[in-house]
Parts: sequence; C-alpha cells; structure tokens
Amino acid sequence: MESVDDYLTQLASEWPTPGGGSAATMVGAAGAALVAMVARINSANPKYAPQAALAHDLVRRADALRAEFLKARVRDEAAFDRVVAATAMPKGTDAEKAARRDVLEIALHHAAAEPLLAAQSALDVLRLCAQSLEIPNKNLVSDVGCAAEFAAAALAACAYNVRINHRFMKDRDAIEAQEHALARYERESSALLHAIRRSIDEMVKA
Repeated sequence: MESVDDYLTQLASEWPTPGGGSAATMVGAAGAALVAMVARINSANPKYAPQAALAHDLVRRADALRAEFLKARVRDEAAFDRVVAATAMPKGTDAEKAARRDVLEIALHHAAAEPLLAAQSALDVLRLCAQSLEIPNKNLVSDVGCAAEFAAAALAACAYNVRINHRFMKDRDAIEAQEHALARYERESSALLHAIRRSIDEMVKA
C-alpha cells in the first residue's frame, strides 16, 4: 500500500502526475474522513443519542465520499496522462494534425470533467459539515471546521484544474456547460463555508 510519504514524494517529483488535480482529491478525502471521525465519536456518545441516526447517516455518506475521492484521484491522473499522450501524437501531415486535434479535444474534455466531478464531491462534504453541526458537540467543532476548510479548498483547487483545460478546449458548448456547473458549486461552497465558520465561531464563544 502506498504511504502518505510515498505519495508526497511522487507529488514533489518532476513528473507531471500526480499534480494539482490529484492533490485536490486527497485534500477532499481528508475532509470527508474528518466528518466520518466526528460522526463516529458522536454516534457512540450517549449524550447525543437523539442525534444518533443523523450521526450514523453522516458516517455512511462521509465514508462513501472518501472512497469516491480516492477513485477520483486515479481517474484524474489517468485523464491528464491521456492529454500528455495526445500532445505527443505526430503532426507532420494535415491528416495527423486533424487526428491529433480530435484526440486532444476528447482528452481535454475528460481532463476537465474529472475535477468538475471531484468539485461536486467536495461540495457534498461541505454539506455534511453543515449537517454535522446539528449535533451540538462543542469539543469537536474544530474538526468539523477543518473538514469544511479542506472541502472548500479541494473545490477551489478542482476549479483551477477545470478552467486550465478550458483554455485549450475548442468545444464552446462543453466549456459553457462545465463552467455553469462549476460556478454553481462555487457559489454554494462560499455560502456554506461562511455559514459554517459563523456557526462554529458562535459555538466556541458560547
């Protein structure tokens, strides 16, 4: 099994993968894991028995999102590798240029679609963070806050990776559809993070 140190060493290497998109999924996975940790602790505490069903549901959904992020990491790295492979295709003749252009466009579309999907998962983690605060355990709100910050950062990082691919794509309809979805995720993320920060601040000071 790959260790965290192995992954970070590879991330720090001169190789293009893993890169920012891959790292974004790992940050999102950390956020999901923290939500699951908080929910598990709360589910085992008799003091929060009235919220036990919510806690168990949070565990289930957070664990599923963590697993999804790990799959997203693999898909993101593979998508970028396909872009690299497409750029290396021959372009000596008009036919080769046309073939390269078509393959590259498809590869870029997938390379933008993967971080967009990961951004949606990051938004889902933020939603879970907001629900986690319905369980009034003040001792764990810092962990919920960290999870929310990680999820928001993962979404923002994914957005960079979506838009860098848009810079090279030619399909305007695909770009506009992806950008519309991404902007919606960003708006909700900003609102959720602001609300979560405010709630945690109030709980800490109370």
